[in-house]
Amino acid sequence: MTKMPTHAFILAAGKGTRLRPYTDTMPKPMVPVNGTSILEHTLHKLKNDNVNNIIINTNYLVDRIKNYIDTYQALNITISEEDQLLDTGGGVKYALDQLGDQPFFMINGDAFWEEGQQSVFERLSQQWDSETMDILILLQPVNNMVLTQGIGDYNLDANGHAIRSKDKTGQYMFAGVRITKPELFKNKEEDVFSFLELMDEAQTKNRLYGLVHDGDWHHISTPQDLDNVNEALQTKTKEAKTA
Repeated sequence: MTKMPTHAFILAAGKGTRLRPYTDTMPKPMVPVNGTSILEHTLHKLKNDNVNNIIINTNYLVDRIKNYIDTYQALNITISEEDQLLDTGGGVKYALDQLGDQPFFMINGDAFWEEGQQSVFERLSQQWDSETMDILILLQPVNNMVLTQGIGDYNLDANGHAIRSKDKTGQYMFAGVRITKPELFKNKEEDVFSFLELMDEAQTKNRLYGLVHDGDWHHISTPQDLDNVNEALQTKTKEAKTA
């Protein structure tokens, strides 16, 4: 890819029930990690790479996200409010008119990562090839996950194709960040569907590829996960200040 996508879609409509009691009063993307909400961490990374057009879907505790976005002027952010949950694929389809006709970033609202040598968005953009790919997903090696539990969602073949491990014994966990094409959603007749369906269809056509993350990524699913990550990051921050 010669340039980075200009648009990103952030999935923020779900209830995040496994992270209760935190999510009793806030959507999961608004939960703070190291003093800053997961959503703000993501927006900051997008801003750093000049990905300025952001669509965020909402359903649960909509006002918490709306009120935050009202104070965030650094990006062009649009809220796509869903009257009912449309799932991870249907939510994007509902907002397609705002995403343009070029490949875009799609990011899980609870995805939290630390950058490696380059930003995730730079690396995905450099790897992306519209001629051979329909979806390019970020993958985290399960063996590198210490603070939170990894799930073996995928393996990679010698050509970089991502192969879903249905028994969850793969080497990599899907990290919730990807580049995808708008036409994949247009071709779906259903209005409520999972993005996993599109990933499986792309895999069948040998057009699903994976990129291994070169930094840390954390699967924040439970209160214990959140505590583990917060403690580790706070320790790292203190050590950096005293170094």
